[in-house]
Amino acid sequence: MSTVVDDAASAEFHAFFERHHAELARLAHLLTGEPDAADDLAADALLALWHRWDRVRAAEHPVAYARGVVANLARTRIRSAIRERRRVALFWSGRQDRTDGPDVPAVVDVQDALRELPFRKRACVVLRHAFDLSEKDTALALGISVGTVKSQTSKGMAELERRLGHEKVNGQAPQRVRAVGAALDATEGGRR
Repeated sequence: MSTVVDDAASAEFHAFFERHHAELARLAHLLTGEPDAADDLAADALLALWHRWDRVRAAEHPVAYARGVVANLARTRIRSAIRERRRVALFWSGRQDRTDGPDVPAVVDVQDALRELPFRKRACVVLRHAFDLSEKDTALALGISVGTVKSQTSKGMAELERRLGHEKVNGQAPQRVRAVGAALDATEGGRR
C-alpha cells in the first residue's frame, strides 16, 4: 500500500527521469565511447538515484549528483574494459597481427581523440564543452575542485589539439566537441 509521500516521490523521480535520461545517456556515450552501453549506464545511474531518491532530491544540485554517478559508472566500465583487454592481450601475446592507425590525420575523429584522453581530462572536456557546464558545475559533477577542472580541461584541450593534428584547432576544438555532443543528441546515443 503506497502513501501520498511515496506517490509524490515517485512522480518527482519520473519527471526527473524524463528530463535527464537522454542527457545522462549522451554523457555516458561521450565518456565511454560506447553507444550501446550509454543507455545501460544511464539506466544504472538512474536506478542508483532511485534507491537514494530522498537524499538526491534534497541535494542542492540533483543533476550534478546524477552526472557524478554516470561519471563513476563510466570510469568503472572503462577500468573493467582495460583489465579485460590486458587479459586478452596476455592470452594473445604470441600473435603479432597489429594494424597501424589511419595514415591521414584529417581522418582522426573528435570521438576517437576523446577516447584517447585519460578519464578525468575527457570528463572535464566533455562536461565543459559538449554540455556547456560551468567550471563549478563540472567540479560538482565530478567531485573535484574548480582548479582541477580548469587544469584538466586546459590539458585535455591541448591534448585534443595535438591529437587532431593537421587542422590548427586554435579556438575550434570546443566547437568541435560541442558538435559531437549535438550529433549524438540527434542520434541513438542521445535519444530523448
